[in-house]
Amino acid sequence: MRVIAGTARSLPLKTPEGLDTRPTTDRIKETLFNILHWDVQGAVFVDLFSGSGAIGIEALSRGARKAYFVDNAARAIECIQKNLTFTKLQNRAIVIRQEACSGLSSIHETAVDIIFMDPPYDQGHEKNVLAALKDQTYVTEDTLIIVEASLDTDFSWLGETGFVLEKEKRYKTNKHMFIRKILL
Repeated sequence: MRVIAGTARSLPLKTPEGLDTRPTTDRIKETLFNILHWDVQGAVFVDLFSGSGAIGIEALSRGARKAYFVDNAARAIECIQKNLTFTKLQNRAIVIRQEACSGLSSIHETAVDIIFMDPPYDQGHEKNVLAALKDQTYVTEDTLIIVEASLDTDFSWLGETGFVLEKEKRYKTNKHMFIRKILL
């Protein structure tokens, strides 16, 4: 696994030991950031269920102004910190060791541009996090939320949480759901 583009281009990244983390492949990460290309520069980026921090680090490498990394696993936090130091991006990063929903209250921004979450598949975390995000003042109608999920994850409940699906990108084994807050 490596940084695809930007100031840290081609630098290898570590992944946490064990089977608790399922890193996004370089190919899917490249496709994702090709979609986000114009939105990342100068953005405040949040990487929930960060694992190795590869997604948030990619955002920083491509010009995000700041990135928050939220994960509750000690191994993941240690890995994120090592990757940030190695890529020399730690000065624009805030690492939060908390469960995703709890960690949302540790983000102190007037607005967040992009929130990416890659929770463990098929455990329903997406719904809980979106319900918690609904009440965060930094989530505006301009905030783009991307959820990485298994292909069979059902999002028919999305409207009930105050969000709307803007786009879906399917891959061989998973998908990215691009979501925005519904205007009231």
